[in-house]
Amino acid sequence: MNYLTEQKLTIVGAAGMIGSNMAQTALMMKLTPHICLYDPFGPALEGVAEEMRHCGFEGADITCTTDIAEALTGADFVVSSGGAARKAGMTREDLLKGNAQIAAQFGKDLRTYCPGVKHVVVIFNPADITGLITLLYSGLKPSQVSTLAALDSIRLQSELAKFFGVLQSEVRNCRTYGGHGEQMAVFESGITVAGKPLGEMMGKELSEEQWAEIKQRVVQGGKHIIDLRGRSSFQSPAYVSVEMIAAAMGGKEFTWPAGVYMQQGEFNHILMAMETRIDADGIGYHGVKGTAEEHASLVRSYEHLCKLRDEVIAMGVIPPVAEWHALNPNIG
Repeated sequence: MNYLTEQKLTIVGAAGMIGSNMAQTALMMKLTPHICLYDPFGPALEGVAEEMRHCGFEGADITCTTDIAEALTGADFVVSSGGAARKAGMTREDLLKGNAQIAAQFGKDLRTYCPGVKHVVVIFNPADITGLITLLYSGLKPSQVSTLAALDSIRLQSELAKFFGVLQSEVRNCRTYGGHGEQMAVFESGITVAGKPLGEMMGKELSEEQWAEIKQRVVQGGKHIIDLRGRSSFQSPAYVSVEMIAAAMGGKEFTWPAGVYMQQGEFNHILMAMETRIDADGIGYHGVKGTAEEHASLVRSYEHLCKLRDEVIAMGVIPPVAEWHALNPNIG
């Protein structure tokens, strides 16, 4: 079989719904035959590995382990959904303390067992903060660590497609930036629906009230899935995160917004969703264009993330910003 690469992909948290879906998606997309599944919960993990083998993927070399050293040693690419899941009534930020500690250990394990890893995608919430913590403790370059943030932009695309009754692919340039949480900045600028700028449709085919309702549904998109299904999203984060790691492996470039570390300019010492591109060189970003109001919403989102970052510093999970370079020389 023709796989994208022969390099090792490790999926952390593979016994969970997101992790097991990532494993199947990666094999269906033929990213690599060498997939290692890791989770501390042995029986469930073995069950996932058996399911993958029962699919009969040709040429697949599927291994599973409850030993993090074995899982990460020799890994070229890693995707982690290994935090606690969001439950009904919880915000992403409610998961902060427990998952922050998990992220710190994950970063340390990356540094110890696979310092040569090429790219890591972090998707457990609050992903902006867990990704930042992972980056700090891993010693990796900012271009080597990205976080899942595209779901918000894709949810915006979905809501607009449903509203206008068009194919989702006909809605283009949907963008949310900043935090992957309640304070995300939802942009209108640049969106087109079946080739027509959304701005020209405002006040005519789409009222300000309807636009406000759409934005709120995007912000509450994860909560809505929990309300409908009784559990947090797993199919969409699994698929999109595998698209991200596929891009890092040299596949199709990933051009939805993703979480990236910012260390210069107006937004500094934070990891947040920006206009990014993931390819074989890792993740890079460039400036975001929007109205003054949209920019102000992005600043508010950034400030909210800074508060969360400072909470984690106060917990003692990560050191003060001034000490970050000593912890990770790749951080300015």
